[in-house]
Amino acid sequence: MGLAEVAFALWTRQLKHNPANPGWADRDRFVLSNGHGSMLLYALLHLTGYDLPMEELRRFRQLGSMTPGHPELGCAPGVETTTGPLGQGLANGVGMAVAERVLAARFNRAGHEVINHHTYVVVGDGCLMEGVSHEAASLAGTLGLGKLICLYDDNGISIDGEVAGWFTDDTPARFAAYGWQVAAAVDGHNVAAVGAALAAAQADPRPSLICCKTIIGQGAPSKAGTAAAHGAPLGEDEVAQARGRLGWAHPPFEVPAEVYAAWDCRERGKQCEAEWQGRFTAYKAEHPELAAELERCLAGELPPGFKAQMQALLEETQQAGKAQATRSTSGAVIAQLATMLPELVGGSADLSGSNCTIWSEARVMTKDTPDANYIHYGVREFGMTAIGNGLALHGGLRPFAGTFLTFMEYGRNGVRMAALMGLPQILVYSHDSIGQGEDGPTHQPIEQLANLRATPNLSLWRPADAAETVAAWQAALERREGPTALALSRQSLPALERDSQQLADIAKGAYALLDSGAAPELLLIATGSEVALALQAGQALLAEGKAVRVVSMPCADVFAAQDAAYRESVLPSSVRKRLAVEAAHGDYWCKWVGLDGRVIAMAGFGESAPGAELFKHFGFTAE
Repeated sequence: MGLAEVAFALWTRQLKHNPANPGWADRDRFVLSNGHGSMLLYALLHLTGYDLPMEELRRFRQLGSMTPGHPELGCAPGVETTTGPLGQGLANGVGMAVAERVLAARFNRAGHEVINHHTYVVVGDGCLMEGVSHEAASLAGTLGLGKLICLYDDNGISIDGEVAGWFTDDTPARFAAYGWQVAAAVDGHNVAAVGAALAAAQADPRPSLICCKTIIGQGAPSKAGTAAAHGAPLGEDEVAQARGRLGWAHPPFEVPAEVYAAWDCRERGKQCEAEWQGRFTAYKAEHPELAAELERCLAGELPPGFKAQMQALLEETQQAGKAQATRSTSGAVIAQLATMLPELVGGSADLSGSNCTIWSEARVMTKDTPDANYIHYGVREFGMTAIGNGLALHGGLRPFAGTFLTFMEYGRNGVRMAALMGLPQILVYSHDSIGQGEDGPTHQPIEQLANLRATPNLSLWRPADAAETVAAWQAALERREGPTALALSRQSLPALERDSQQLADIAKGAYALLDSGAAPELLLIATGSEVALALQAGQALLAEGKAVRVVSMPCADVFAAQDAAYRESVLPSSVRKRLAVEAAHGDYWCKWVGLDGRVIAMAGFGESAPGAELFKHFGFTAE
């Protein structure tokens, strides 16, 4: 109710969209970062002509409806991102604006502007209190994202009441300091004033913040302007009085034809897309290769020959037999991928060299270099992760983001949102264990692998050597239905010997690296840097005449998805003696070793010492 005029000014007069084709590539993006106001978005979609019938508005927050309590990607047409955890919608919007800028620079040509749209984000007080808003807005100003426009619902109310008791920031000054264009104290209940502010924002080369002074629950006689209008129904009496004050005499869920006509954007949207389609047809005629590449990228398809190229790289890496840290292998793979996948855009949270995410030919994004494929995110792990989600949501680019595994925790909710939305972001986490060494327990991850493995729809790879790292990258890029995390070592790891079948079986998530040939009496299961230790132990047992099998399990979730026959061939159910080894929290491995099995893992935090000494100290030795 408090944003009605703002919504009307934007959606019916400024927003470039086509309700008949919500996925049109050059549409403006709209993000409701304060997702608790979801009914505003559902009303806008319904009124402007999207396929969201009134019956679904009546089923608000009901099981299986298209109108969940917070906007969710995939539930209703026109919802661009899942919002609710405050502030992340703003960061998603930054990612969308970055994507628009990169694609425009890469594909537009003189006389052919096929990528040119804005990203609009509505934020509330809660969004601006969350720290992720600072991370994202600061970077947006530094990069000069002029196509990003935020509308601040400045109503001074949050769940606990008037925010003056806990939020007294000078928000306009804060955003001006970031390098944004700011329109302060705009009357959010004046359509013309909002429209003028939007026009000024569109003309400014900086990202813009429009501070809309509004009244929450506008029109409600006793609850307007109070926390009572924030998260609970107004109640029948209050609604009846509000109807009277607003002059609304129609029954619930009934909208007069003239109101529908005033809001209907279908014809305007159809014309907008038709005009763009004409431009794209001309572009395609003059630049057919560029047009085909843009269409491929927007469709999220890998280029022809990608699988064969990755297979050749895997075989070459195995034959090289080079001992090195898996983070270093990952860096070499990224450098090659950058020549194969122009849509690959990555970055790191101030750890580019340590994560090995940057390469010599990378084009670093600045305010003046829009055709970039690398972003220095600064120390902004949460902002980076949520911005990467926005890059994935926009379409046309394939994002990756790097930090230390232990600092995944800073961006944790962004990781969760990527999994919830099914976004194919790639999370590059180096320094994956106590092998990190001298930086000590603050930097040595323990519980993070279990955390990631417990996240639905997230795939985690912890490769044991260079070949497994190549396979992990291929799996991450071929996976479209959710994020993939790569946990990579700081320390050098030996190259492991494999035959061609074992090399192929890496892609299945787990396989036998060492086998006695007889039915095993013991299964040794390990990941990452601990696989080499398990091999040493297995070889010692073989020398004693024991029937042992050593299994490398770089990706447990991929292995779990294999058919029962393959799983049984690797981990025979008849073998109850099992030992899992991982230099991290061990509870996850109970599902693989069973009641009769054991786990060698970390029971507490690490220590500050060289990594090799720590492995001995905590019992990670072949003995």
